[in-house]
Amino acid sequence: MARPDPHPARQMSESVRMVVFLSLSGGLQDAYTYLARGGVFANAQTGNIVFMGQALFNGDWSRLLHYLAPVTAFALGVAAAELIRLTCREGRLHWRQTVLLAEILLLFGVGFLPESWNTPANALVSFTCAMQVQAFRKVHGYPFASTMCIGNLRSGMESLVAGLRLHDRALLRKAGHYFAVIVLFALGAGLGARLAADFGLRTIWLSCALLCVSLCFMFRKPAAPQAE
Repeated sequence: MARPDPHPARQMSESVRMVVFLSLSGGLQDAYTYLARGGVFANAQTGNIVFMGQALFNGDWSRLLHYLAPVTAFALGVAAAELIRLTCREGRLHWRQTVLLAEILLLFGVGFLPESWNTPANALVSFTCAMQVQAFRKVHGYPFASTMCIGNLRSGMESLVAGLRLHDRALLRKAGHYFAVIVLFALGAGLGARLAADFGLRTIWLSCALLCVSLCFMFRKPAAPQAE
């Protein structure tokens, strides 16, 4: 019986180069909706739910809707990504390519929505964020999230502690992957905050550009892994 390959080929969707642009885009989206679209988180739905609870007890129904919209849209985005995965098994595009293409088109449309349409704009951004986090969940085989940090921070510290205790370089590399994703997310958020001051509602188009780079990478075959 043949032994399994200890270095199986990884999908391009799990490559570091993909994660760089996905994480930068994820951070930029959160900064964009919070700073340019009325203080709503595109990705951090826990924060939106906290604000929802505050609005509920204050009887501020318009503010409640303001935060309920992205939370609901995020849930629907997860469902949409799953439906795409289940229904796009055959065709010229991989289902993850379809998700990225849909995300790019929706975010490009958000850039045209005026400030008076902040609620639907935030809902669309949260919808696309959910599609992204559902479709791209691994980097080098490690589970991760490109649009939020709490899980990456927990996993990174867990791997770091275990790696230091066991003197395991593989675990330390794993921790490094998680911390790198967090740094990239923060850089994307900082970039989004800086550009939002200059370009306002059109800043989201930079996220589209970053995702376009990711989409281009997905049309390339990953290099065969080398033995360590």
